[in-house]
Amino acid sequence: MKKLFINLSVFFFLLIGIVGFFWNPAWWAYVVAIPIILIGVMDMVQTKQTLKRNFPVVGRMRWWAEWMRPKVYQYFVESDTDGAPFNRLSRNVIYQRAKKVTDSMPFGTQLNVYETGYEWLNHSISPLPLEHGEHDPRVLVGGPDCKQPYSASIFNVSAMSFGSLSQNAIMALNGGAKLGNFAHNTGEGGLSPYHLEPGGDIFWQIGTGYFGCRHPDGSFNHEAFRERATLPNVKMIEIKLSQGAKPGHGGILPAAKVTDEIAKIRLVDKGKDVLSPSYHRAFNSPIGLLEFVKKLRDLSGGKPIGFKLCIGQKSQFIAICKAMIKTGIMPDFITVDGGEGGTGAAPIEFSNSVGMPLREGLAFVYDSLHGFGLKKHIKIIASGKVHTGFDLVKNFALGADMCNGARSMLLALGCIQALECNKNTCPTGVATQDPQLFKGLDVADKRVRVCNYHNETVKAAVELMSAAGIKHPDELHRTHIYRRVSASQIQTYAEMYPYLLRGSLLEAPYPKGWELDIMHSTEESFESVVKYN
Repeated sequence: MKKLFINLSVFFFLLIGIVGFFWNPAWWAYVVAIPIILIGVMDMVQTKQTLKRNFPVVGRMRWWAEWMRPKVYQYFVESDTDGAPFNRLSRNVIYQRAKKVTDSMPFGTQLNVYETGYEWLNHSISPLPLEHGEHDPRVLVGGPDCKQPYSASIFNVSAMSFGSLSQNAIMALNGGAKLGNFAHNTGEGGLSPYHLEPGGDIFWQIGTGYFGCRHPDGSFNHEAFRERATLPNVKMIEIKLSQGAKPGHGGILPAAKVTDEIAKIRLVDKGKDVLSPSYHRAFNSPIGLLEFVKKLRDLSGGKPIGFKLCIGQKSQFIAICKAMIKTGIMPDFITVDGGEGGTGAAPIEFSNSVGMPLREGLAFVYDSLHGFGLKKHIKIIASGKVHTGFDLVKNFALGADMCNGARSMLLALGCIQALECNKNTCPTGVATQDPQLFKGLDVADKRVRVCNYHNETVKAAVELMSAAGIKHPDELHRTHIYRRVSASQIQTYAEMYPYLLRGSLLEAPYPKGWELDIMHSTEESFESVVKYN
């Protein structure tokens, strides 16, 4: 293809040179300018591709470059900028599903099955007919103290704030959730009109800045929370303790994105960086966290309340489990975010080198809850580079009840990973507050793409489960997934992350490897009870 392009370029260059001797230069204005003008008008009026709409003619260079490269290159596995396993294969699948075009791949397996880290599903020799499985599996979230349990999709939009994302991006995500009957997490930036207008189900996230429910001094405002939490669109409330992309670090919204509207929604000053605190002021202990959970449940009228965290010091999560037993207060769900999770802005050291990866964190949280006999009434949500149906299945096998996706949903919107998220110059209008850029993102078109991507990915997960003879994610377990750990050795997830017996963490002797973390934890404090000299 490259050779053909070079040959054609040389031919037309010579042809133009020869014809130029005989043609009046005025004719070139018609031959060149008019087609370019027509192409530019076509780009501006179409709604399918935001990049062309925002940058007529010039934006086409991206597709020209893709056309020139060898076709097989589209399937080569690459690493994302942070070194985590995000590849061109995943991006192509997301784009294809969003556009609802065939996502089948020619020529067999595209990955090296003998490479360390390769994973696969342990299928059944007697697969389940697709018509016998659940085509839209749902998960009921809500423990004994919840008065308004929510029937959730197994795949939802992860936390991304208005401010980080544009109003059109938020409306497209929520509109897609409305069309596809799944939910949209607001992120910590507050509940905006753009979350509510399309009518999709909302998971309202409350971060350390308490945006949308804060006093002028930044403390939590009970009445402001009650006013918004009781809105019918709000189905669940999530307390953000930490996020995988920058655990132990507060959220960051650059000053360039803090418009009058965002300042009003968040109750902050316009034109200044919005730096969320790295800790909560409403509580400072495991027991305090659970009392805050109960308070929010009462203020919301009994809606499901949970918290989100990236696992760091294991003893601190064990302390929360001990506090659940002592107080009898339990969250309705826990969102486990992996250290590989994405963000629009974070220090590089935090993005790359802080926080437990999702697989290890998810297995630890499930085993902790099960070991303390708490899992029955608490749902686990997995978040961190969830892109495909196989990602869903792997997380279910480790103990998740449902999953959230952020980066994949942005790609479905049309994000091209220009890496301009923190500069307010996103060319596709997704991560910017510049109206000249986000107006090119057509909400009516993009919400359908988000819905398509969600539906096709859930469908793929259902087909994988059917291949394993499974009707519902509840039936998946760790022996269903294999992983190559070396050139000559494979293990199941059950071998890599052995299950604990139910109740085995309630009294000594404790399972091997858990003794120190249990000994160091107390429900009274997040700090270790053992001090080292």
